[in-house]
Amino acid sequence: MSFFPKISFQCEVEEYLTKVFRNNELVTALGTQEAERKYQSLLSHLSHPPSFTTVRVNTHLASVKHVKKLLFEEIQKQFKGLCVPVLEHPKLQDILLIPVIGPRRDLKKHASEVIVGAQCGYAVLRGAHVYVPGIISTSRFMKAGDLVSVYSDIEGKCKRGAKEFEGVKVFLGNGISELSRSEIFSSSCPSNGMGIRMIEPVYLSPSFDNVLPSHLFLQNLPSVVVSHILHPQPGERILDMCAAPGGKTTHLAALMRDQGEVIAMDKTANKVKKIKQNAELLQLNCIKTFCYDGTKALSVEKREDEREGPPFLPESFDRILLDAPCSGMGQRPNMAYSSTLTEVTSYQPLQRKLFTVAVKLLKPGGILVYSTCTITLSENEEQVAWALKTFPCLQLQPQEPHIGGEGMRGAGLSLDQLKLLQRFDPSAVTLQGMDMNSLEDSREDDLISLANKDCIGFFIAKFIKLNSK
Repeated sequence: MSFFPKISFQCEVEEYLTKVFRNNELVTALGTQEAERKYQSLLSHLSHPPSFTTVRVNTHLASVKHVKKLLFEEIQKQFKGLCVPVLEHPKLQDILLIPVIGPRRDLKKHASEVIVGAQCGYAVLRGAHVYVPGIISTSRFMKAGDLVSVYSDIEGKCKRGAKEFEGVKVFLGNGISELSRSEIFSSSCPSNGMGIRMIEPVYLSPSFDNVLPSHLFLQNLPSVVVSHILHPQPGERILDMCAAPGGKTTHLAALMRDQGEVIAMDKTANKVKKIKQNAELLQLNCIKTFCYDGTKALSVEKREDEREGPPFLPESFDRILLDAPCSGMGQRPNMAYSSTLTEVTSYQPLQRKLFTVAVKLLKPGGILVYSTCTITLSENEEQVAWALKTFPCLQLQPQEPHIGGEGMRGAGLSLDQLKLLQRFDPSAVTLQGMDMNSLEDSREDDLISLANKDCIGFFIAKFIKLNSK
């Protein structure tokens, strides 16, 4: 049952996606009506947040049981005694799942309005308060302490500082203003602090602002699965090629018990700084960060200097994670996707350049995991088909744990090959809200099953390198 409108795309992107999800191979297997139903369901799911908030426990510092107890107490405090469970996952034993309550349809809207940018709005739908940089417009006479209704400008058409906005806006819930309008838009002393404290969000999800920061990492469920599939071992040398902001990097280090070496690269200096900060916060010492372009990370000859960073000689790593830059269409919630078709289709060649370098940097017998947070064939199954054809030394491997669905038809892969892939497709479940009554009536197994499916759109492929040719 849809609460928000389906995600909207630019016309040329919509046409492109329609062809992808109505490709001949898929339609032949599912039938025209089922293929269309699944596609329309996916578009509805993408505009809504996942059914669960997923947090990864930093098992390097604390046990899951201990953090679960602390988190349960924190959520009770935030939700004023509302008893929302914190669930352990049977196959991902370092994560905790918190059901998201909503959408709440009975909230009263207030006369005083605050308009926030789309990205800020999506964060609010997943439990965040509103910070000043995200605020675009407020009602004319808004004062600190006022009850306000918060809306998202999903099309990006509201002018900063406007006193009213009649464009397309989506209701996110109610809050209390921490600052007056004049303080929010003051040029003499701009603030980065909290602007609106959300008290009645449409989706009730805990805020993680300064909550157990060294013990928890907020991470989507499929992003946690990736590191388990790479399965790094203590003492190994691991490369995370496109590592920012460091969620998977720090997870790899924790799985290795902080023994060995995790090389984390990203080509943007500020993002590398963020990886370092996360590694320090989680007290992981085996991570080494480098600001470097992954497409240039291969060196054909030994360097004369003694520096340990990139570029690296061939066959330098036991395992490599390529969580590739992608079109990001699997991220949720997203109500208006702004990228052009040129931008969407620009990722495939970049991913292939990175993949080629990764294969050369991997030792024989080594494992390469490729992942994206998007839904297209060209960045997912087509890349697998290309890789198997281009690199005879690569062989697809089974994935453990296998929580998502199999790969999507349309790239010419065999059914056996598709079963080895893992595609998280939110349309695999009916879009449904969750209230306290339905939560209390649900079995824990059913809730875990829902969490596995109603997450972001994501793709994972795992390869082994058989020889050095």
